[in-house]
Amino acid sequence: MKKVRAIEIRTRGMVSELFSGEYHSAFKGRGMEFSEVREYVAGDDVRTIDWNVTAREGRPFIKLFEEERELVVMLLVDVSASGEFGSVSTLKREMAAELAAVLAFSAQRTGDKVGMILFTDRKEVYVPPKSGTSHTLRIIRDLLAYKPEGKKTDLGKGLEFMLRVQPKRSIVFLLSDFIDPGNWQDAAKIASQKHDLVALQMLDPREQEIPDVGWIAMRDPETEDIVWVDSQDKGVRDSFKKHRLSEENTLRQFLAKNNIDRVKVDLTEEDQPYMRPLVEFFKRREMRR
Repeated sequence: MKKVRAIEIRTRGMVSELFSGEYHSAFKGRGMEFSEVREYVAGDDVRTIDWNVTAREGRPFIKLFEEERELVVMLLVDVSASGEFGSVSTLKREMAAELAAVLAFSAQRTGDKVGMILFTDRKEVYVPPKSGTSHTLRIIRDLLAYKPEGKKTDLGKGLEFMLRVQPKRSIVFLLSDFIDPGNWQDAAKIASQKHDLVALQMLDPREQEIPDVGWIAMRDPETEDIVWVDSQDKGVRDSFKKHRLSEENTLRQFLAKNNIDRVKVDLTEEDQPYMRPLVEFFKRREMRR
């Protein structure tokens, strides 16, 4: 609970100071909802004329609309064993909790409902969408305290479960390192067509490049396999970097082709590494509207 309260204090202030208005502008609502009709006056848009009422009354009337504000935000969080890694100052899973808290408090300020799905290679936890401070604190607590049953990553399983439980269009933030060799792209395509899907990718520098430090034991946290690697061998370092760059390019091209926004959070930065990319993302979304 100390960690939950610390994240609440840290992220609430940030939401108030930095993201006030940014979230609302980036996600304006599901669309325009019919409100009422009134008599036409000079200068009104003729495209809004209600022809049925106009014919009945014998003089022109127009339809009035207002923004349908309430949204549902789904936090789809990868809690596989690779999240228990961090070479700078924070584990990827802890960073996911803080990032989810920022998004949840931003949604809460505008009255939007927030739900959460934790997944590994299976569905782990489902928290149905609700609003309110206590609900947001429960989401943060679950993110920090829950011990997943699975260890491996299957983004497709998480996306498929979300599609089953959330049929109405929502904003879906997918938080993961996206290190998944399986076939999850088909589920992502479907999700991006039905929902506003945003990829939040957490990147640790030691997962991108091996340092030159001699012989090191590298353990896969999802399979627990251990491999000894001679990091002084430039060929080994270059091969690893090339492989990771290839995976990065494949991911970038897939997301761009399917119009899925991505926010990259580089854990090389020790303090609030998500702040700058998240603000930039909100501004990009606002400019596109």
